[in-house]
Amino acid sequence: MNDSYTIGIEEEFFLAERDGKTAVQRMPKALIRRCRSLLGESVTTELLQSQIEVATPICRSLAEARAALGGFRKGLTEVAAEFDLEIFAAGTHPTGEWTEQRHTDKPRYHKIANDLKFLARRNMLCGMHVHVEVADPHERIDIMNRTLPFLPLLLGLSTSSPFWRKYPTGLMGYRLAAYDELPRTGIPEFFNGLEDYNNYVDTLVQSGVIEDASHIWWAIRPSPRFPTLELRVADSCTHLEDALCIAAIFRCLVRALHRQPALNAQWQNHTRLLIEENRWRAQRYGTAEGLIDFDARKVVPFSALLDHLLGLIAEDAAALDCIAEVEHARTILQRGTSAAQQMALYRERRASGASRSEALRGVVGWLVASTATV
Repeated sequence: MNDSYTIGIEEEFFLAERDGKTAVQRMPKALIRRCRSLLGESVTTELLQSQIEVATPICRSLAEARAALGGFRKGLTEVAAEFDLEIFAAGTHPTGEWTEQRHTDKPRYHKIANDLKFLARRNMLCGMHVHVEVADPHERIDIMNRTLPFLPLLLGLSTSSPFWRKYPTGLMGYRLAAYDELPRTGIPEFFNGLEDYNNYVDTLVQSGVIEDASHIWWAIRPSPRFPTLELRVADSCTHLEDALCIAAIFRCLVRALHRQPALNAQWQNHTRLLIEENRWRAQRYGTAEGLIDFDARKVVPFSALLDHLLGLIAEDAAALDCIAEVEHARTILQRGTSAAQQMALYRERRASGASRSEALRGVVGWLVASTATV
């Protein structure tokens, strides 16, 4: 395995109308051309025209990733303004209406829209994907299996989707609740090695159910394009520092699991079901309530499990020179996730007499400003 643990990060953003803060129904074709002329081919369209995605180059450090993501956010903000639009990072669009959305005119998106029907239009969701190099495909499956218990922690830290169709959902991370409508999502099963995984994929492809493994959309997966393990559980992070923190933790975790092959190597039949329970708790509460400690068989504070994880990867954070990025998780816990901040602002506006629509526009304005702060 390459000791550099190279990393790549993909971020998805929403496009909003500047005046009403509503979601864009049609992305101007000139906008994506302008983005690419300024920022390169790493800027791409997404399934729906209210979304735009960026991908960093292969990075050997979090400093490289920071520079790339900061440049993308700054550039996208400037280009959007040229078209009287705004961009922001969040798992869901607080004022967005999926019924008004159109999918992007590309063959892949046409096929997805045809396969998924209404579910494709309802997929008005933005996430962050983090790739970490794991060159050996056998080890990729092994580390994926052993990463699963940590996914609810990473989800909780990233939560930025408390609203859906102009209403508070009561969840801090509604994005995955909606995403679960799609096939081949959620926490993957445990695989008994690479052959077991390949048999699963080959069955789906040869039976004609999917074209290739890129139609597997789990919370974590072996990348179908790169020699990487791809984290997909996180909401799109409003704050750049939060995105870098989650990426750094995942990178360090991959390294820690590589150097400790016995860590999380033994499972019981019910383990995945317990992980799903913790995923639900992270979606519902973000970091505000605890998760199940499997060994203690009780709910413990989120902070206690985070402390355990940060201690587990401390050696790796030092080796990969990302201690500050990893430790930022404590700031998220103290400050509150994007979802918690959105809800606090919404409640404050409502308490001061704002209508629901006015309060939501205020939330979108905060998302736009916070996304642009790099």
